[in-house]
Amino acid sequence: SHNQSILAQSQPGSRTGNTTQYSPHTIHLRSSYILYYARTNNTATMGGPKFDVSTDKGMAAFNGFMGSKSYVEGFTFSPADSEWFAKFEACPDATKYPHLYRWYVHIAAVSGVGAISAPAAKKAADDEDDFDVFGDDDDEEEEAETETRAEKLARLKKEAEERTARKEAKQRTLVAIEIKPWDVEQDLMVLWKKITTTIVQDGLKWGENCNLADVAFGIKKIQCTFTMGVANSSDDVCEAIEKLEDEVQSVEVTSMNVL
Repeated sequence: SHNQSILAQSQPGSRTGNTTQYSPHTIHLRSSYILYYARTNNTATMGGPKFDVSTDKGMAAFNGFMGSKSYVEGFTFSPADSEWFAKFEACPDATKYPHLYRWYVHIAAVSGVGAISAPAAKKAADDEDDFDVFGDDDDEEEEAETETRAEKLARLKKEAEERTARKEAKQRTLVAIEIKPWDVEQDLMVLWKKITTTIVQDGLKWGENCNLADVAFGIKKIQCTFTMGVANSSDDVCEAIEKLEDEVQSVEVTSMNVL
């Protein structure tokens, strides 16, 4: 175009062999012209990705495209980056479009843009404060910690203990026991009913039925189960059963399983 001809003639470069070397001023003018041309035409001048950055769908697609890239084309900054950069009216949302945000901030730095306008989360509609990409973090560094190391460790320990206590409060254990009577004349079902109705504790729940198994010489034993919480003790339950010493010869725990 006419403008490109003027630009090319404005700062001629020196030629060494087959390579034209431009002065820094010439490079600056060329980069500025590319950025101006892209902004005024709002179209890419090169072949490449095509996204409508004025829509959420286009922004999301562009964000995915930049997921594994540092530049729009190739491995170095190119006019394509300037052209796409010029299409944005504001800095992309870092939360919604992290890859696009990273690229935008980088191109802003490469292009020499000192400050970019970034949408602030949960701001009022009339809040038009600019986000300074190159601003320092002095304010954040000056913020004093409100919690010492010892206090933090104590807090984390307390939280861990509370989580353990909540977990244990829900823990249940299934216990299987065998109850042996004194002789064959005893009604074992009556004895089992007596045990399950008289030995009652918070957190203790007896099984709904029992099994009668042969021991020897016609004597049988009661096989039954109960569940208990962390506050209960199987030893306490067995001792309570053995207190029925006129009817119970012995009690033995055969298995315990945490549910």
